[in-house]
Amino acid sequence: QVQLVESVGGSVQAGGSLRLSCAASGYTNSVYCMGWFRQAPGKGREGVAVIDNNSKMIYADSVKGRFTISQDNTKNTLSLQMNSLKPEDSAFYYCALEPRPWVCSSVFDTVLVGVPQEPSEVRHWGQGNQVTVSS
Repeated sequence: QVQLVESVGGSVQAGGSLRLSCAASGYTNSVYCMGWFRQAPGKGREGVAVIDNNSKMIYADSVKGRFTISQDNTKNTLSLQMNSLKPEDSAFYYCALEPRPWVCSSVFDTVLVGVPQEPSEVRHWGQGNQVTVSS
């Protein structure tokens, strides 16, 4: 059974940094994509950054140059380094894993276009954690 366990989010002042981590277990397939999504109150779930097993990655325009996604395959850990945080980055952040390549293509497209990701379309989600950026 796949499990995604995320580190605790946190609170920071604008301009500060936070690092999120997601430990994946129970998944042995070499083909996948993993990513970070966020959801603010009253809004859809937005793709923030996604990476696949070939290290192809994509970022939402709103976080380019500020956020960095990385993965440690040895430890099955996905991370998101968030720098120069803004109040509009405040949201509930989720880690996700998708094993189906055709769904991964769709996920990449949603991030590229900037439309919300339907949660039911992605197979595995972490529990999510709140990130709050104060001005």
